[in-house]
Amino acid sequence: MSKIVVSSENAGLRLDVFCESIDPNHTRSYFKRLIDEGKILVGGKKEKAGYKVSTGDTIEIDYVEAEVLSAKPEDIALDIVYEDSDIIVVNKPQGMVVHPAPGNPSGTLVNALAYHTTLSTGAEYRPGIVHRIDKDTAGLLVVAKNDMAHANLSSQISSKRAKRTYVALVQGTMNPESGTIDKNIDRSKRDRKKYTVVDSGGRSAITHYRTLDRYRGYSLVEFTLETGRTHQIRVHAAYMHHPIVGDSTYNPNPCKFSGVHGQLLVAKKLTLMHPRTGKEMTFEIDLPPYFVEVLNKLAKEAN
Repeated sequence: MSKIVVSSENAGLRLDVFCESIDPNHTRSYFKRLIDEGKILVGGKKEKAGYKVSTGDTIEIDYVEAEVLSAKPEDIALDIVYEDSDIIVVNKPQGMVVHPAPGNPSGTLVNALAYHTTLSTGAEYRPGIVHRIDKDTAGLLVVAKNDMAHANLSSQISSKRAKRTYVALVQGTMNPESGTIDKNIDRSKRDRKKYTVVDSGGRSAITHYRTLDRYRGYSLVEFTLETGRTHQIRVHAAYMHHPIVGDSTYNPNPCKFSGVHGQLLVAKKLTLMHPRTGKEMTFEIDLPPYFVEVLNKLAKEAN
């Protein structure tokens, strides 16, 4: 059973639309079926798909009988940044999928975690997962080891108390050097696997950025999420005409750097309140070697 607390920014959405927004791996019709079967509850009660969610509503989603995927334990190495009895913070490598999904039934972060430790209950195929990063984005993820931690962390992310900061290499020079991108995002009508900025409709998406360094034709930029939409940073960067280097989905320019196998985007810093103690905790990692190698090459070219 997965539990999510509705934040103020999602208030007013239909229940089935809300469920799709927090889990884009499934369709709205899929969630409607679960709602009709009583496997999605609001405050412990069955509601219709058209129910408008309110701030503070607790949404419980029971995926168990509807899913055929499962997270079987696999002995895969993990880069563990922090661990205690409630949470585990890991540095996910580029190229690893977070949880099993059609086309990626094994070899995921969840498979590795299930071998290493116990995780919170919820959807059988993604126990412990309260937020995700894309397959080809590297960096920090916090994972819940029990249901108390899962509910608490989900609430922190939904209410924006948890802070996530990314670093990316983008093409060109950001102008202005820092600012806020406040543009709604929705699924592309041309390609349902992609997202795009829209003038009306969609969902609110807010990204703060600041330039850390400039190179010839490129900029190293820090992005901080105020909202957490799918592909948000990648879509917003492309909208600004500064797509992320190596992003084959949103950057039409081929990557000229060898050894880069995906977007140069890293979830570098994560701040949260410990679900049991309430203590603020901040975790930060170094950029991976392949990223540093590109920066070193650009620095030499500038000299």
